Amino acid sequence: MRTLQQANGNADTASDEAIPIVDAHHHLWDLSRGCYPWLQGEYHDDFFLGDYKSLCKDFLPEDFLSLTSRQRLVGTVHVEAERARNEQVAETRWLQQVQKRYGFPSAVIAHAWFDRSDTEAILAAHAQCPLVRGIRSKPVTSRSQHESVRGQAGTMQDPAWLDGFALLEKFGFSWDLRVPPWHLPEAAELAASFPRTPIALNHAGFPWDRSAQGLRQWRGWMETLAAQPNVHVKLSEFGLKGEPWDYESNRTVVRDVVSIFGDDRCMFASNYPVAGLRIGYDALVESIARMLEPLGHESQERIFFRNAADFYRISV
Repeated sequence: MRTLQQANGNADTASDEAIPIVDAHHHLWDLSRGCYPWLQGEYHDDFFLGDYKSLCKDFLPEDFLSLTSRQRLVGTVHVEAERARNEQVAETRWLQQVQKRYGFPSAVIAHAWFDRSDTEAILAAHAQCPLVRGIRSKPVTSRSQHESVRGQAGTMQDPAWLDGFALLEKFGFSWDLRVPPWHLPEAAELAASFPRTPIALNHAGFPWDRSAQGLRQWRGWMETLAAQPNVHVKLSEFGLKGEPWDYESNRTVVRDVVSIFGDDRCMFASNYPVAGLRIGYDALVESIARMLEPLGHESQERIFFRNAADFYRISV
């Protein structure tokens, strides 16, 4: 059994000069110890990356350490992996055991519904684990920008949902935001209403439409969200449904995100193993490093580890 520290220390190609990495978004699952409906139950043909059958097996700490062994990984953030919602606290407790045995994750983003009668109790249970830094809870969203669910139950305007969201500040938790890009202006409204709650936008705001018009619209939505100083963004999951991972297209997205948010609010994140449907871990790190190289060493350090360490309160 190896720990993250041992794997990092023995990495063949990660020299002392290599920029350290805090992976700000990854997942683990042991299908024999928990229930993951999306992996073990009904298959979702509308998954945002398409066919994901190769993910429907264990992804254990040993698997993650093996994939990252060539990188100078000094910390990680585990984001809830959609374990059965009656096991959301059990997932947190399992991850605490993983950390004690393997030296990672360094921080946990757990799950709790915001509009339920037991929201505060679930948040309190998560708070008993010192690894928990925040919550990812997906609001109700529309299927396209041409539909609206604004104000419906479970949306970012629902009073019950907002009451639960307000509890994050009480527990000192951040919020991991994951919505389709057309909901980013609504998220900006929410961020403005809760300026003391740190927010981490997942997956670069999902720039799924790579046409000139689609990217122009996505940039506008991102600029609206970036106007709120409590919002950071993860440079993660650039995969597109039915298409290969394209360096040039994704380079444009990465440079746009950094330009909009600044290098002090961007965090590298792998979204592994999901991102593995399109690109290998080493290739992902090397690609992002090439994209960021023109910004200089200090910017790369901020994006690859300092920003995530500060945001998620990780000692590295």
